[in-house]
Amino acid sequence: MIRVAGLRRQAQEGVFQAPPDGMSPQAQLTAIRRTLDTQLAHQEDVWCQHLLPMLSAAGLQVCTYEALQPHQRDWVQRAFRRSIFPQLTPLAFDSAHPFPHMANLSLNLAVVVNDPEYGERFARVKMPDTLPRLVSVPPEDQAVADTGWHLREPSAATWVWIESIVAAHLAWLFPEVPIVGSHPFRITRDADFTIQDDEASGLLTTVEAQVEERDFGSVVRMEVAHTTPEPIRTVLAQNLRLATADVYTSAAPLGFGDLLEFANITRPDLKYRPLEPAIPRVFPPRQSLFAVIRQHNVLLYHPYDSFAPVVEFLREAARDPDVVAIKQTLYRVGANAPIVEALLEARREGKQVAVLVELKARFDEESNIAWARALEEEGVHVAYGVRGLKTHAKMCLVVRQEQQNLRYYVHMGTGNYNHATSRVYTDLGYFTCDPAIGEDVADLFNALTGYSRKTFYHKLLVAPQTLRPQLLARIDREIERQRQHGDGYLAFKMNALVDQPCIQALYRASQAGVRIDLQVRGICCLRPGVPGVSETITVTSIVGRFLEHTRVYYFRNGGEDEMFLGSADLMPRNLERRVEILFPVEPSALRAMLWRHMLHVHLHDTVQAHRLLPDGTYVPLHAPPGQAALSSQAWLMQYWGSRDSVEAAAALGATTALPRSHDAVTDVIPVR
Repeated sequence: MIRVAGLRRQAQEGVFQAPPDGMSPQAQLTAIRRTLDTQLAHQEDVWCQHLLPMLSAAGLQVCTYEALQPHQRDWVQRAFRRSIFPQLTPLAFDSAHPFPHMANLSLNLAVVVNDPEYGERFARVKMPDTLPRLVSVPPEDQAVADTGWHLREPSAATWVWIESIVAAHLAWLFPEVPIVGSHPFRITRDADFTIQDDEASGLLTTVEAQVEERDFGSVVRMEVAHTTPEPIRTVLAQNLRLATADVYTSAAPLGFGDLLEFANITRPDLKYRPLEPAIPRVFPPRQSLFAVIRQHNVLLYHPYDSFAPVVEFLREAARDPDVVAIKQTLYRVGANAPIVEALLEARREGKQVAVLVELKARFDEESNIAWARALEEEGVHVAYGVRGLKTHAKMCLVVRQEQQNLRYYVHMGTGNYNHATSRVYTDLGYFTCDPAIGEDVADLFNALTGYSRKTFYHKLLVAPQTLRPQLLARIDREIERQRQHGDGYLAFKMNALVDQPCIQALYRASQAGVRIDLQVRGICCLRPGVPGVSETITVTSIVGRFLEHTRVYYFRNGGEDEMFLGSADLMPRNLERRVEILFPVEPSALRAMLWRHMLHVHLHDTVQAHRLLPDGTYVPLHAPPGQAALSSQAWLMQYWGSRDSVEAAAALGATTALPRSHDAVTDVIPVR
């Protein structure tokens, strides 16, 4: 919807600006198709040969209507008449009926009928979004009774694809007309659009209008069942203006994303054991969070730590008579947002509340528009950021009157203020009342909501002004340290590494002998282990139960180590076209905990980690012979929440020995 759509536009418009590999947009599209064909074939194989048999062995059947028992088919037929048929609208296509519009990612049936008067005709039936993709069917004995069973009953053992139910009952939609055949298909539209934010006052309505246009973007892909006859494929492709290369066939059901519905089944034996996030012991019951933060800088690691203290921080601020102002950035907060509810409560309590809502957070625009309107209606000062930039920084500032002075309380993080994703994304959050950081955050908010052009900050690294230069300067510092003392070391953890100046700086550091451990979950354009270029660099990626989303930048600095956390990946968009922050973790005990009990553990994962090779391929990492395997996420679920450094360190020592390449850096930061 985004990357391929962009390449397709470039190819159609004849745009050619050669990237480093010299591949034109059309060459890239061809390479993408070749790679996708392999991946989709593997996906089909996993579903048909592995997952379906495993589900069946567990007593769960996912099937078509034809595979049901007689009484179950009778029940489905009754359910079709009651709940499905009224929502279906067949749309004919002929000289009197234009080719119907089709929504992005919608699932459809291409139906061919044999009209007694006009011969074969084509129609389209869309599966309504209000219906479940997988319909739950009662057991044979309960199907007879037909009492109170719901289409989404989570205790069901049998589930049927909605399109197979509709296909089996097309006679209800086309009475007295013979059905020749029906074939499922699904389209993907170009969902990318460019926001012209020259006039900030009209940004909200502009984004709103653009979102409504998303369902009318050009079609970039069509998926069809492998049994679809060639004439039907041709009719669809021609009317959707697609080339043959944009049509994908599948022997498996289309739109595997809908399998997320299956997560709601009541089979705890087939699911991960629930993780109950911990409330760190630094927060005693019934004690003010402000009192705690005055005593300690506090680090949270979600989902192992609960997101509740972040929400409670704002709720307490809303109700505290000494709090005079709250300032907050919002990027992706979701539909049900306790953070926003706390901000609304603060405004009702008479606080000055200013919120920067990023309307251009892709695919979250509608949710953010709704929250922006709700905040404005309550009297909150709502801003939409700096012209030409997205605001991706995650920060909250609370201003509190204490005796004769105002004190800043700050929360910053690597992830969104979203309580739902905090349970499945790994992110770090940080509370502090450090005056210098408070002043920096206050200055940055002034730059975001007003006309300030301030570029100097005491402790924050801020994009697009200072973040990249400051990171590059610290890499150069490590190079100089290596030349003088031979102990240079860097460890970065991020989602993506794409930025050319940063990659070149890391290459220079490696050529100087600096040892570098990178953990990059997604795209990495750096090639490690290339002789004479990157021999001292390792790159690993962890993909597991939780989405690795933290950004951590560690500089050994000859023992005077620095560690920065924040919202920025090393990508041009983050460093040049977004407002981002990296903030320092200054207490040595917190740096020690982050190194030993987070970075160090991730760097020694031998269960969910893959190593990037010089040729750009990845291989799974395995524990050396005689050494127990280490799953970093499982280890953290067991030990992080305890906050017992001695116990956790002992457990790590018993679980894994350090590879030789890490021996020298094991105790760079002693555990305290």
